[in-house]
Amino acid sequence: MRRSYRPPTLGLATILSIVTACSAYAGSADQQEFTLIEQGRYLSILSDCGGCHTAPGGRPFAGGRPIETPFGSIVAPNITPDLETGIGAWTDDQFDAALRRGIGWNGAHLYPAMPYNAYTRMSRDDALAIRAYLSSLDPVRQSRNPNTLPFPFNVRKLMAVWNKLYFAAREYEPDQKRSPEWNRGKFIVDGPAHCGACHTPKTMLGGDRTDQYLQGANLQGWSAPDITNSTRTGLGSWTAEDVALYLKTGHNRLSAATGPMAEAVEQSTSRMTDADTMAIATYLKSLPGKAEESRGSASVEGNMMAAGGAIYRDQCSACHGLEGKGVEHLFPSLSGSAMVRSDDPTTVIRMLLRGARSASTDAEPTAAGMPSYGWQLDDRQIADVLNYVRNSWGARSPAIEARDVTRVRAETASRAD
Repeated sequence: MRRSYRPPTLGLATILSIVTACSAYAGSADQQEFTLIEQGRYLSILSDCGGCHTAPGGRPFAGGRPIETPFGSIVAPNITPDLETGIGAWTDDQFDAALRRGIGWNGAHLYPAMPYNAYTRMSRDDALAIRAYLSSLDPVRQSRNPNTLPFPFNVRKLMAVWNKLYFAAREYEPDQKRSPEWNRGKFIVDGPAHCGACHTPKTMLGGDRTDQYLQGANLQGWSAPDITNSTRTGLGSWTAEDVALYLKTGHNRLSAATGPMAEAVEQSTSRMTDADTMAIATYLKSLPGKAEESRGSASVEGNMMAAGGAIYRDQCSACHGLEGKGVEHLFPSLSGSAMVRSDDPTTVIRMLLRGARSASTDAEPTAAGMPSYGWQLDDRQIADVLNYVRNSWGARSPAIEARDVTRVRAETASRAD
């Protein structure tokens, strides 16, 4: 008999403390409802529901935020319990179908910008717990702005074909040969946290390239890094403790979360329990990653390295150090950064052009930032300094050309973030 996975949300320290404090009412209907709402609240954190369904400066979960996709922008809907513009009039079956099957309240297919292909690994009980939490919120009356998908992507019936290619409805089934911690980590990564939505490369139709699972992808003007255990481009030099600390605080001895990942840390992973961030780390560190290729710096000319080294010493070394080691929990290491060595340099180019600010969390509230150099350095100079960083201190990475910087500069020119 197939066994459905039921993640141990009742064992969470946050819920246990509430149940203990209210032990006098244990077993009462009110207490059971309160516990269900708390389960749903935590599952909504794991799922980062607020990240998409809260517009900048808007009411929580009231929608209105445009979600950029390669096919156009999809506006996140209102999921507060408002009866007319939210989900207040939905039945439990309609909510479960939307969350875990990608079927809207009116029977129309949803777009996978709402990651039902990951949420399907949760159980119906999980879905109804999230609904209980959302139903406990104040209703917000806010109509949804239209999507901006061009033809033929605005034809929702075509999603039936996409689903046949890329979607299989199934709850998570634990691997009995693995530890409970490993299974919990895989459930979170593949299920509610939907890590593959950003970190797994996509086909031309937007489906996951499963043979490149979590090996890095390009989205929304950023390159999401490889989060397998690859030595050069992934988490090979990170310990499990490094991974857990990064998720919990946004910083560790090697790196700092910026861009969309900083937002994910602030709104989701930093609010997870320590047990869950370590479970994620345990699972990610078990992934072998892609076969490493031998890379050399022969394609980076000596004059590029010399010019880049001069710029680095003048502009970068004050924070990152002459040896590129940075300052732990403040300025990330460049010599130990897999992101710096990534085959897709989009993020590091973007950061030099536009600057970046790291995550701000309760544990690490400083949120150190890097200034923009796009106005100070031309495209050739930015390519030179990045080539120096990517091919110094024992690192070997493909050369960046000035035209690569020109491309990223043009792609990000109209972006507000």
